[in-house]
Amino acid sequence: MSSTQQPLIEVKQLKRYFGSSARPVRAVDDVSFTIQPGETLGLVGESGSGKSTIGRTLLRLIDASSGQVLYRGEDLGTTTSKRMRQLRSKLQIIFQDPYASLNPKMRVRDILGEALATHGLAQGPGQSAARIAELLDLVGLRPEHASRYPHEFSGGQRQRIGVARALAVEPEFIVADEPLSALDVSIQAQVVNLLCDLRERLRLTMLFISHDLDVVEYLCDRVVVLYLGRVMEVASTQELFERPLHPYTQALLAASPKPDPEIKTERIVLKGDIPSPIDPPSGCVFRTRCPQAVAACADARPELEEIRPGRWVACIRRELMETQA
Repeated sequence: MSSTQQPLIEVKQLKRYFGSSARPVRAVDDVSFTIQPGETLGLVGESGSGKSTIGRTLLRLIDASSGQVLYRGEDLGTTTSKRMRQLRSKLQIIFQDPYASLNPKMRVRDILGEALATHGLAQGPGQSAARIAELLDLVGLRPEHASRYPHEFSGGQRQRIGVARALAVEPEFIVADEPLSALDVSIQAQVVNLLCDLRERLRLTMLFISHDLDVVEYLCDRVVVLYLGRVMEVASTQELFERPLHPYTQALLAASPKPDPEIKTERIVLKGDIPSPIDPPSGCVFRTRCPQAVAACADARPELEEIRPGRWVACIRRELMETQA
């Protein structure tokens, strides 16, 4: 996807298969998109669509089966282990589960101090303690929290510690992998506001993975819609929510609860179940559930095409897309 400036992250025809080569699980199947410096890109789709696999592959926590992930033009898939260790400080992740992602045997100061020591970002105990206090303040915690263990905190506070750990190494790019899903609704807004504040203050670039469309609409600049490991649509957040073009995007948004009961939307009921990624449908992977599918949808896999600047859709029914656009 073209842009007037070099993307911070560029994903080209990314594939990640699991299992045997004879019948692989196609978790991510030929995905391409870009993330510009300072941008928050939302990645949405149903459970099992490949969102978390993409996030981990971008950071090379798992290797791609094929395709490329470029960071500032550098191919992470061909980087040496030594070079990848140097890049780790620039590429960080906030995990989904704040209960499982923090070592229960380590105090907060050790969790944060380990990151500082690994990347040589603090010289001596005094500088490390000052940086840890600064990080805790940055995420809305107090300096005395540094001496506590993870089990002494609420879920929201633990997620703040996870955010502080990611920020400790002064990253340029963060993957936020469903950072709200394990939290109570009352706590989610606090973490969302924290991420918004940190994005503005630190000029972070972020991939925000979520199934909560309201949060995506509030937080993200652009959105990538996934279905069964494939990209269905890419658009600015405003365009996507005001006028979704792909039938799957339309169904996804129609199923999202509306906070205002006065807002009436047409409910779109998808038929059947999500196909298995071991045996995806021929042609368009969404055709077996698409209310607008035609016979030709089974014959050819639709490519992701830019139907107007910044608006990408994967659907063979071009005349339908152009009418709706």
